[in-house]
Amino acid sequence: MELAHSLLLNEEAYNQLGEFQKAEFVFEWLRFLEKLLPATSRADIRENQKKLVEQLTSLLNKSPGPPTRRLVAKNLAVLYSTGDTFSVYQTIDKCNELIRSKDDSPSYLPTKLAAVVCLGYLYKKLGRILGNSFTDTVGNVLKAMKNAESQGRYEIMLSLQNILNGLGAAAIPCHRDIYKAARSCLTDRSMAVRCAAAKCLLELQNEAVFMWSTDLDSVVTLCFKSFEGSNYDVRLAVSKLLGTVLARAVTSKQTTASTRQNFRRISLEEAMELLGTGFLRGSCGFLRASGDMLKGTSSVSRDVRVGVTQAYVVFVSTLGGQWLERNFSAFLSHILDLVSQSHPKAIQTQMDAICCRRCISFILRATVGGLLGEKAQIAAAKEICQAIWKLKKVVDAAMSDSNLETRITTTDVTASQHVLVCTLQELGSLIHGLGTTAAPLLQDSSTGILEAVISVILHPSISVRLTAAWCLRCIAIALPSYVSLLLDRCIERLSVLKSSPEAVTGYSFAVAALLGAVKLCPLGIPHGKGKVIMTVAEDLLCSASQNSRISLQRTQAGWLLIAALMTLGPAVVQHHLPRMLLLWKCIFPLSPKDLEMEKTRGDSFTWQVTLEGRAGALCAIKSFVSHCAGLLTDEVVQRLLPPLPSAVDLLTQLSSIYKLYGNSLKTSSIVYRHKLYELLAVLPPKTYEGSFSAVLRELVADLTVPDSQIDASTFLLPPLCHANDLLLLGPLLQETDHRFIEEQLLLGNSTAGGSLEYDPYSVYEKVAKGDSVPKPLPPMLSVISAAAHLFGVIFSHVAESQRLQVLEQLLDSIKQAKGSRQQIVQLNVVSAFSTSLKHLASCKGSLGPEEVRRPALTLVMGALESNNQLLRCAAAECLARLAQVVSDSAFTAGLAQVSFDKLKSARDVVSRTGHSLALGCLYRYLGGIGSTQHLNACVGILYTLSQDSTSPDVQAWALHSLSLIVDLAGPLFHVHVEPTLSLVLMLLLTVPPAYTEVHQSLGRCLNALITALGPELQGSSTTVSALRTSCLLGCAVMQDNPDCLVQAQAISCLQQLHMFAPRHVNLSSLVSCLCVNLCSSYLLLRRAVVACLRQLVQREAAEVSEYAVALVKESREDFTPDVNIREIGLEGALLGLLDKELDQRLCQDIKETLSHMLTSMAVEKLSFWLKLCKDVLAASADFNTVASVDTTQEEETAKADDASILTSTSDERSHPFSNPRWSTRVFAAECVCKIISQCENADSAHFDITLAQERKQRDSRDDFLVLHLADLIRMAFMAATDHSDQLRLSGLQTLLIVVRKFAAVPEPEFPGHVILEQYQANVGAALRPAFAPETPPDVTAKACQVCSAWIASGVVSDLNDLRRVHQLLVSSLVKAQAGKEAQSQQYNESTSTMEILAVLKAWAEVYIVAVEKQKNLSDAHNHSLKIVNSTEESYRDTASSASGLLDLVQADLGTLSKLWLAALQDFALLTLPSEYASQLPAEGGTFYTAETIENARPHYYNSWALILYATALWLTSTGFIVVDPDEGVTNLSRPVTPTTMCQDSSSRPLVKSPEDVNTDRFHLILGISVEFLCSPRSDAAMENIIACLRALQALFDVPWPRSKIGGDQELGVELLNVLHRLILTRESPDTQLAALEVVRLILFAAQEHVKEKRRSAEVDDGAAEKETLPEFGEGKDTGGLVPGKSLVFATLELCVCILVRQLPQLNPKLTCSPSVQSGKHLLLSEDGSRLVSAALVILSDVPAICSPEGSVSVLPTILYLIIGVLKETAVKLRDGQLPLTVAASLQALKGLLSSPMARAEKSRAAWTDLLRSALVTVLDCWDQADGLLQELDEISLLTAVTVFIMSTSPEVTTIECLQKRCIEKFKLTLDSKDPSVQHKCYQLLHSIFQHPNKTVSYPYIHSLASSIVGKLQETEKAKPENAAELQVIQEGIKMAIALTATAEEEHRAHLAACLFPILVSFLLDENALVSATNSAKYLHEFALQNLMQIGPQYSSVFKKLIASSPTMKARLESAVKGNQESIKVKTAKHAKNPGKSSSIQLKTNFL
Repeated sequence: MELAHSLLLNEEAYNQLGEFQKAEFVFEWLRFLEKLLPATSRADIRENQKKLVEQLTSLLNKSPGPPTRRLVAKNLAVLYSTGDTFSVYQTIDKCNELIRSKDDSPSYLPTKLAAVVCLGYLYKKLGRILGNSFTDTVGNVLKAMKNAESQGRYEIMLSLQNILNGLGAAAIPCHRDIYKAARSCLTDRSMAVRCAAAKCLLELQNEAVFMWSTDLDSVVTLCFKSFEGSNYDVRLAVSKLLGTVLARAVTSKQTTASTRQNFRRISLEEAMELLGTGFLRGSCGFLRASGDMLKGTSSVSRDVRVGVTQAYVVFVSTLGGQWLERNFSAFLSHILDLVSQSHPKAIQTQMDAICCRRCISFILRATVGGLLGEKAQIAAAKEICQAIWKLKKVVDAAMSDSNLETRITTTDVTASQHVLVCTLQELGSLIHGLGTTAAPLLQDSSTGILEAVISVILHPSISVRLTAAWCLRCIAIALPSYVSLLLDRCIERLSVLKSSPEAVTGYSFAVAALLGAVKLCPLGIPHGKGKVIMTVAEDLLCSASQNSRISLQRTQAGWLLIAALMTLGPAVVQHHLPRMLLLWKCIFPLSPKDLEMEKTRGDSFTWQVTLEGRAGALCAIKSFVSHCAGLLTDEVVQRLLPPLPSAVDLLTQLSSIYKLYGNSLKTSSIVYRHKLYELLAVLPPKTYEGSFSAVLRELVADLTVPDSQIDASTFLLPPLCHANDLLLLGPLLQETDHRFIEEQLLLGNSTAGGSLEYDPYSVYEKVAKGDSVPKPLPPMLSVISAAAHLFGVIFSHVAESQRLQVLEQLLDSIKQAKGSRQQIVQLNVVSAFSTSLKHLASCKGSLGPEEVRRPALTLVMGALESNNQLLRCAAAECLARLAQVVSDSAFTAGLAQVSFDKLKSARDVVSRTGHSLALGCLYRYLGGIGSTQHLNACVGILYTLSQDSTSPDVQAWALHSLSLIVDLAGPLFHVHVEPTLSLVLMLLLTVPPAYTEVHQSLGRCLNALITALGPELQGSSTTVSALRTSCLLGCAVMQDNPDCLVQAQAISCLQQLHMFAPRHVNLSSLVSCLCVNLCSSYLLLRRAVVACLRQLVQREAAEVSEYAVALVKESREDFTPDVNIREIGLEGALLGLLDKELDQRLCQDIKETLSHMLTSMAVEKLSFWLKLCKDVLAASADFNTVASVDTTQEEETAKADDASILTSTSDERSHPFSNPRWSTRVFAAECVCKIISQCENADSAHFDITLAQERKQRDSRDDFLVLHLADLIRMAFMAATDHSDQLRLSGLQTLLIVVRKFAAVPEPEFPGHVILEQYQANVGAALRPAFAPETPPDVTAKACQVCSAWIASGVVSDLNDLRRVHQLLVSSLVKAQAGKEAQSQQYNESTSTMEILAVLKAWAEVYIVAVEKQKNLSDAHNHSLKIVNSTEESYRDTASSASGLLDLVQADLGTLSKLWLAALQDFALLTLPSEYASQLPAEGGTFYTAETIENARPHYYNSWALILYATALWLTSTGFIVVDPDEGVTNLSRPVTPTTMCQDSSSRPLVKSPEDVNTDRFHLILGISVEFLCSPRSDAAMENIIACLRALQALFDVPWPRSKIGGDQELGVELLNVLHRLILTRESPDTQLAALEVVRLILFAAQEHVKEKRRSAEVDDGAAEKETLPEFGEGKDTGGLVPGKSLVFATLELCVCILVRQLPQLNPKLTCSPSVQSGKHLLLSEDGSRLVSAALVILSDVPAICSPEGSVSVLPTILYLIIGVLKETAVKLRDGQLPLTVAASLQALKGLLSSPMARAEKSRAAWTDLLRSALVTVLDCWDQADGLLQELDEISLLTAVTVFIMSTSPEVTTIECLQKRCIEKFKLTLDSKDPSVQHKCYQLLHSIFQHPNKTVSYPYIHSLASSIVGKLQETEKAKPENAAELQVIQEGIKMAIALTATAEEEHRAHLAACLFPILVSFLLDENALVSATNSAKYLHEFALQNLMQIGPQYSSVFKKLIASSPTMKARLESAVKGNQESIKVKTAKHAKNPGKSSSIQLKTNFL
């Protein structure tokens, strides 16, 4: 194929190919040429033009296929438009000649068609350049059309469209001729020709004025005719034409044709009247209609009505949303008039009425719902409401009018019902869509929407009452705050108007509908409502018999309420279960005898009531079983069963009752059947085994002797077919935007679609996916569908012998039925049998022996050859299921063989399609029938069938079947891939485009082939690349296909290819194709586009976005997407589409696509994304009345110049998003949150304004989030103050994130302030509305969270500013105090729990922060006192803010603490396991009620942790000193003290002692913590764990709780084990550190306890009997520790766990293994070091809680670990700092060595031995580390040695051998070259020399002093170079002085004599001092000071020396003199400028 990529056709290569390859080769060349020509230079084109034209025109003669001819034509047109045009006329003549040719043979047809296509494209591209030649051409083409067949007519129409497009107004002379030709084509028998004609006329009307002026009527009538017998595509095309022409007519300006007299301007009314005629009278002329009217036959076919409906929508959409706003009332009244009494014929039967109503609803939904923004929708809702009021008046007048004419007016009443149904449905849908944004609409009393809807509930027509109820349900879902209110109102009316039949049914419908809405309202309704409704229902049922006039209505209403009540779920229903079961038991007779008695007694009316009541009861039980599965215990099931046999008995008796009492019982008996079947289908079959045969008999009768002659296939069969197979049956069964009205055409004219009045019980059920209103079927049909379903269940459970009988009976009944009826029976039977196979397969049952299989097979085979396509499709599926259930390979092979034989012999379309699909289906359920020859046979037959060009149907079905096999045959199919692919390609290139179904099947085949090849497509071998090219070629052919569904297939094929071989798919052309189709009118194409985009942006978001924008910039004339990509990019276009789109699945995909794009690009295109979100959110700002940004802010916002947002611009065009829906705005707000989190992961500069500004200056393209902070706040504010509650929640969430992320960003211009401070007014204004009384609790709860975050963030330091937000929390606290008593009766009780807990959690967070700040400040204060007092003022400043915050909380702390404790107590009760449920308080807790316990749980889980921490902090702040429980809580409705700890009031002691109260509280906190930490759920939030640990820390910070845990060893051990487990399961360092801190405190508590015991023992026993004192501490006398009981053991375990995890080398088991022996030191992370240090601190404390023997047994472990850490981490760091772990291990060592146990007599000897060994270990570290000496830090080891020497008793270190080794190490280190090492070594020796025990210090002095003095003497010559060396000398001198001081009298003089000369040598004279280095100066000063100090002490020695050395004397004198002068200068300076002293002093101090 590479050879095809050249400018000229490579003829040499071309001629070598076979026939089919030539076509492929040419197509590939043409594709390449199409891309190449626009990019080639003009000169090159001219050079090759002649040859190219020749090659292209010669192709015309080679009978090219449809795609090829289109490409030839396109390329010729481009060639002439870029090259020379002189030879174009020859080409045109040649084409005309080809068209004129007399050759009519089929083989010549493609050439003629190619010529026609060619002309079209040439004129389209070159247009007027071609001068007047067009008249001949058009004449010639039209002439050819007269005897052309359908393909010809199709292509000619499309060509004429292109010619008109190219010529524009120049073509006027031909307009009339073209119009005539197109008219005839518009009613052509070929649907494709009709579509083409519609497109041609659509093009024509652009210039042909007569179409929308003089000839308008005939155009309209013509369109109506065209709708007759049309298919979906024709309706789409023609309605577009009709709508556009009428819109043109209405909007045209008169000036255009003012010269012509006959022009008439048409008014809007006339235009709509024209459409109305079509809707009401159809396509027949006005004359014929009157004749029909006399006969009384209805003549409007449904397809015309549906077509006209679509035309209405096109008409309004073309005129646009603003036009609709202005003319809405006229439009509405016209639309409603169509179903009003002025046109009784349209609504004369119920069926017609339902169809018309659907059409009207569709028009309103598509226009009002699709075109209008929220503001306009509210206006529309008001208009609709007015219409309802008007009709209401008519009805009222008619009802109250009592004169004789009443009979006439009742027709008014019944006629108005349809208008009301439409208005109510639309009103409901409108408000449902508006959500909480509709709140102002409902509050507007002048409109009175609720009044209007409620007033219509009393309408005499049942359908109006039901729709009004449904409308209320929509209002309730949209505005959850109205649910309770509406329920109360309806229940109240129901009770008052109990005696009016309309009121009883109407209001019960309303209550039921509202109950159905509750599960969609997350805030629920008060629990008590259930009780009220149950009582009302019982009352209705009991009083039904009192008044026969309304007994029927009351019975129905009572059961309806009970059934609806069940939807509230188990929590509510369980309280009413006994009463309901009792009612259920009473409604049926107890025994068959009673039933017989009943039959003899009643009349037809009583039977009607009885049947209604029993149907209702069945329905209620079904509702119970479906909604409360949790309550179906065995016991309940046992109570449900008794009435069932009697219900079945009644079923079998129905027909005899029906015969007795005649027709009036027909409907009730059908409803009864239906409900019984439905109930049995949901019950477990085991429960009614005894009734199987009786029920089966009835089912068979229902299926085979249907009462109605209605074909129910469209309801029964689609669910039984596979979704992919339904695609074969055309667009009617597919999802389209017009599904709602198109559905009716499926049904045929004999049935209406579903409608609410057919089954009132559906008013509370969930709506099926995609419907806005439930559409239950007519009772006749629903019985059949319920029967088929139940048959499936029962058949799969009966015995095999019975199955045989049933199947034979079914077959028999099909045989006996005749004519159309036979097919209906067959349909019902097949659907029932197919359902039973489905059940058998799912429960893995088998069908039975051979004799059962035979009739089953006969049944299915008969259906496989039925004339009904849908039945064939279902039968094929059924056959495959049969094979699956039998699962016997011989049987399956037999089935396939039957189909093979049939396909070989049969010639009729029916059997060929059926059997070919059966072959594919067999593969679906048997996952590839193993054998290859079977596969070969299948593929061979399907190949043949798919080339049968005489029947497109056969081709389509065969190809579809082939695609199934490709998909399912797995690897076996690989051999067939190449031939299949070439077959598919050949067909794609040759099948005429009009056969769309064939192309769609080809698309599915190609898709399956691409999937089968999969990743192999990436390969580079020649075969693979050939396959890949073929796939791409196929996709290209499909992309050019005019049919949208084929284009959708092409896109999904390219999507697959892109997944497997991304490099080979041309992304830019794919993206351009996607952008063009983004707004297609075909839903499936839009879905394919977005699904493809979703996949592309996951990998290459940036590229996709760039290509889309680039594409629009090039903007070729054939590309005009409906969306504005140029300004707002692809992202904006998708957001716009999301706003308009109504299909849920598509919206979900768009959201995902945008999320992927955001994730990968938000950071790079930050401004762009933020602007998009801001535009969407700001578009709503004008709609909001809340523009209350506090004025204090004007100055700040002026900086960011965005104050204009809130005053929205009046110019609509400037705004990319006009009035987006609230759901889109919510999505935009979520996007803002995602952008912030993306930036957080990207770069710290996003949250650092100084850095951001610097980088922005460096490179202006950089963009950072912090620079857009004003926008973020503004967006959050706009969202948080919207009318829509969801948007408010999103806005508050955004605000919360902004506050959390930006709280710490400092404001560079005002040091000490943060950047968020300037927005405090906005934050306050955004929060305030959320605390208004009418705000829903979830919004208030969220706002509390933001409040606490804002206060806690520390942004606002001024208390007065904080008070605004603090006040909001205080107001909520008042609510919380009232507890569960003061609840609003608006929502469920659990919502008040949510709100109260949110408030308490918010306060807890504020209190915690206040306490922490206070603590940090006091720490800092103590610290700063140590440093210097200058920071005093700044300290006071911050201290005031922190203590101020604490003061703010302190005021309410008394109340808060009680509420917190109460909440914790509730939580503790709720976490009890279910077996303790009986112990829970009956009335519930403080904040939850017993009934709503389940709903309350999540709220407690959400907030307990912070409340726990706050409570612990409060308790510790009071030090557990209890205040009087009733003090200061007078405002509490009752004291909520936890002393009411779930005890019964009688057994409670009157007053608890403070100790008991404390103990309770202590155990409450400890219990909750341990319970949680024992097994934190894997999803437990980190902050909960941390808060819990912090609470424990706080608890053990004070003595009293420590004494509790210290004294209770078991408790301590348990806590340690829990913490150990936590450390093992949670990796987070913060958690582990917090846990270690708790461990330390527990250990500290134990130490205190042991100390206390020892102290008291000493006091008790006196000092006399010291020896006999018992041993305290663990290990007693033996030293043994018991695991599980021992605190020490638990602590060690935990510490080892931490240490070994951080330093695996410490594990002795590991150390032996080679992996760890490398000896390289691991540098720990900072967190790791902190953990290790914390563990070491704990270890060193362990011996203190042991007895002496115990300490001996743990000492080796502790020493091993401490020294191990030292050894592993003692590494030199670059900056000479000591690693944290080393410091900790030295500290721990010191603590351990100075432990009193080392000196206790019982353990002294053992300790000494162990400590010596430890010292040896430390000394050995040097020897081991010889190889690594450079790394090891010898100073740390020396320090460790020094610690041993200094801290242990002398006997440990004074042994000869040890001492010698120690001295050795010091000597080594003294000789180090590194001055810092020397310095440290001097310091250590200094401390050893001063050891009080001389036996320790002398050996060191003897060995090392001389060398130190020697070193100092050397420095006389080599002066120090730098600070480090200087320090060494200073340290050396200090040491020498100290030595001198400690030496004995006689040696001192000698030492001093050595020291003085050294000191003097450091002095400098005045001249030298000026030029000396810093180090020398400092040394000079140091020496001078020391001389001044020591001189006087040893004056005799000093004087001797000075006298002996004159140089020394001179030096000393000059130095002293110089010093005195400098002191004088300094004091003078001080006097002048006193302020600087402190800073100077600091600096000098510092050095």
